[in-house]
Amino acid sequence: MTTPPDEVPAAFVRALRSLRAVAVPPEVVLEEAQGPARLAPFTAALTAEVRSARRSVAADELASGRFVVLYDPAGQDAWDGCFRLVTLVRAQVEPEAGTDPLFGEVAWSWFADALGSAGLDARAAGGTVTRVLSQSFGALQVREEQTELELRASWTASDEDLGPHLRAWTTLLRTVAGLEPLPEGVVALHPRS
Repeated sequence: MTTPPDEVPAAFVRALRSLRAVAVPPEVVLEEAQGPARLAPFTAALTAEVRSARRSVAADELASGRFVVLYDPAGQDAWDGCFRLVTLVRAQVEPEAGTDPLFGEVAWSWFADALGSAGLDARAAGGTVTRVLSQSFGALQVREEQTELELRASWTASDEDLGPHLRAWTTLLRTVAGLEPLPEGVVALHPRS
């Protein structure tokens, strides 16, 4: 952020602290990233990978994503508030899923269910579900067809406590990755390698 620390609004600082307080599932690896500069006066971003084994280079990546916090102290009419959250989630899915005419609605329901399970209202929510089918040709013909899901969504937080939104997002990541949902406070145990 290029704004001097003493000019960063206290509400934005409290919102970022609420994100730091979130315990994420062990298979979700978060990293801080640069927030987009032109969408709001104050921004922050996280990237995530969902792996079959935490922080193992050899582990399969099951899903990935980006979680962006936009803050405009004056609010924006289109947002219906001051804090806007934006996400992109990607995962490879079974080829049959890519041809299912209801797949888009199902994937969007994962988003709505993740927010709902965290007790959040998806205010001014919108987004897209994209299926990408990759077929290889020529020297790459030996590769199998791949189908990828790309879910983009944005919604408005009603206050500066963004922790529940981050927890909902990690639930969405786990769902898209094909992992079983976990009840609040339960941690999955993984065998040691």
